[in-house]
Amino acid sequence: MIIVKILIGIILLLLGRKLFWLFVAAIGFFVAMDLVIRLFPESALLVAVVAGLVAGVIGALLAIFLQQVAVGVAGFLAGWYIILSLLDTFGLSEMAVSAWVLAIIGGIVGFIIVLALLDWALIVLSSLSGASLIVQTIDLNRSLTIFVFVLALIVGIVVQARTFRRESY
Repeated sequence: MIIVKILIGIILLLLGRKLFWLFVAAIGFFVAMDLVIRLFPESALLVAVVAGLVAGVIGALLAIFLQQVAVGVAGFLAGWYIILSLLDTFGLSEMAVSAWVLAIIGGIVGFIIVLALLDWALIVLSSLSGASLIVQTIDLNRSLTIFVFVLALIVGIVVQARTFRRESY
């Protein structure tokens, strides 16, 4: 599972805007898995994976057939997931209710950003999601985690921005 998460993180980091249906599917998968694990900690991992797969497939289908709806949902879920991942990564997830409130605020911000600035929002949110997924998966000390996160984020944004600019000309 670790290698799969890192590979998906790298794909989101470098190709999130271009493979936007995969971005929506991956965000749906990881958010659903995370929610099942957080809400039902006693449930089997298989339940979380199945919930993730169902959400991922629904997300991919939405992305293909209802792009605007999928973009808004993906923006909300990406904002949600990024906030919860960062809180976990930096050891702040014990804040319980505050973490959920911050996650909802992150989701709303992600929703607004994606709808307002579609291509650039997809670049930034998919890079943030990919960087979050990568640093959440590997076990590093806090300083190295921050460094890897920022470096991955910059690489993802630069690579996707260059691809987007080339396509725009």
